[in-house]
Amino acid sequence: MTFSRRRFLKASGTLTAAACLDADCLLSAPLRMPIGLQLYSVRNLLPKDFDGTLHQLADAGYKEVEAAGYFGKTAADFGNAMQKAGLKCISTHHQLAQLKTQLDQLIEYGQALGLQYMICSWAGVHRDPTRTGDLNLDDWRYVAEQFNAIGAKVQAAGMTFGYHNHTVEFGKENGIVYFDELLKRTDPKVVSFEMDCGWVVVGGHNPVEYLSKFPERFPLLHVKDMVKEPDGKWRNVVMGKGTIDYKPIFRAATGLKHYFIEQEEFEGDPMTELREDADFMRKLDV
Repeated sequence: MTFSRRRFLKASGTLTAAACLDADCLLSAPLRMPIGLQLYSVRNLLPKDFDGTLHQLADAGYKEVEAAGYFGKTAADFGNAMQKAGLKCISTHHQLAQLKTQLDQLIEYGQALGLQYMICSWAGVHRDPTRTGDLNLDDWRYVAEQFNAIGAKVQAAGMTFGYHNHTVEFGKENGIVYFDELLKRTDPKVVSFEMDCGWVVVGGHNPVEYLSKFPERFPLLHVKDMVKEPDGKWRNVVMGKGTIDYKPIFRAATGLKHYFIEQEEFEGDPMTELREDADFMRKLDV
């Protein structure tokens, strides 16, 4: 993953011999991984036409998906819909509050679907339940304890548990970045991380730095492109139309197993833009 095809040919001394190959093939080395989508991207479409939306995603080039809710469907119905569309559900998202109260049921559902990963999409739980508002450092340490316990149960059930970041994890207290504390206090044997690269950038950090330092902790990535508006606010846009360079990110992600595009807002037709996202990733030269 660290060399483009051109660099490989140069290194092996075969660039001249390969000159007869099609120029487009010579100059590109698309990422050799199935294109995935976080289904939160189509949260407004699935309730209207669940099966039809899945088939459209498959037609757009998506092969893998990550669930964001089950839309009241049984595991059998959810899984059958995926199979008929030609999609594989690799992972799912649940908030920590839900995992703390419904873990056994969620594990059973995940096993029935054949999930590889169960991801906590939002922490939001205080050590002191009477407190409200933003989590402080002690709360994040409590969250890490919860993750270790949940991760052990998920692993025993044959899946991998992980955590998906937003931007709040990059707040600081006494000079300590909350996300760094999560990495430090969670057991790498039972807790992995799904890096949302877009939110890492919005949070003021570089995904490459974390991926280079802890490559084995990040088997999953969320990829989204972002652009900063004149008023300082960030907006989610079609892949390739923002400011995030994904080439160095994927090169640094040496522990990567799966990635999921996530587009949370759209300017035009969502399915058209999601097709553009898939086309971008299909052509990405890393």
